[in-house]
Amino acid sequence: MKQLKSTCKDLRILFERDITVRHVFEELKTFDFNDEVYEVQKEMKELDFDVSGVRRDGVVYGYVERTNLGSGLCKDYVREFLSSEIIAQSAPLTELFRYLRDSPRVFVKDHERVVGIVTRGDLQKAPVRMYYFGLISLTEMQLLRIVRSAYPHEIWKNLLSTWRLEKANGILVQRKIRNEALDLADCLQICDKLKIARTIPEVQEYMRNRFGRIREFTDSIESLRDKLAHANDLVTGSTWTKIIDLAGDLQQLLEFLEKIC
Repeated sequence: MKQLKSTCKDLRILFERDITVRHVFEELKTFDFNDEVYEVQKEMKELDFDVSGVRRDGVVYGYVERTNLGSGLCKDYVREFLSSEIIAQSAPLTELFRYLRDSPRVFVKDHERVVGIVTRGDLQKAPVRMYYFGLISLTEMQLLRIVRSAYPHEIWKNLLSTWRLEKANGILVQRKIRNEALDLADCLQICDKLKIARTIPEVQEYMRNRFGRIREFTDSIESLRDKLAHANDLVTGSTWTKIIDLAGDLQQLLEFLEKIC
């Protein structure tokens, strides 16, 4: 069977070499450790910041959380950075997921200086969306390859409802009008490819052993794909933990599909 040139490894190289944490972090707002808490809290509220850095002698050495501030000086509430809370701005975007899975934020350092912050909200930015969309697109390509192999001569049509076939045929008609040389399989949507692929014993066994509830897993892929396509909020109807875990699940699924000949 013809192998596709684009692989999960290609995507990983792109996001580890060229797209890193520096493309999504925000500059960390800082205050002096002798600043009055009242003024710090007031400014943080105006800026809608939950966390700000604290500097001493010009060096940022810790941070304060707005909800923990009371009265007195900033230094009375400072928390020093832990190594587990800091990531290098040159670190791969994929490494960022591991930090944010169980924490709402991570601080970013440039060499040995803390200069920025990334929150889960920053995962809505274009670089992260590009990564997810790339994973899903490559998965779709591999699914189509496998469907063609397992069900030659469009035998797979027996596995879809009349409505889904009509949907694919409608897309094919429009593409022919645009003089795009495609067949019906090219017009299947991701939900169709996933449904057909689930009937292939090798794929079904892998999904069941790896993901448990196959339908729930495939539904989450379809949902994320739709959110990306329509530029919607990624976490609507889900949680950041699930969204982050899905990236890892998609990587593993894609790597498995690539091995099927």
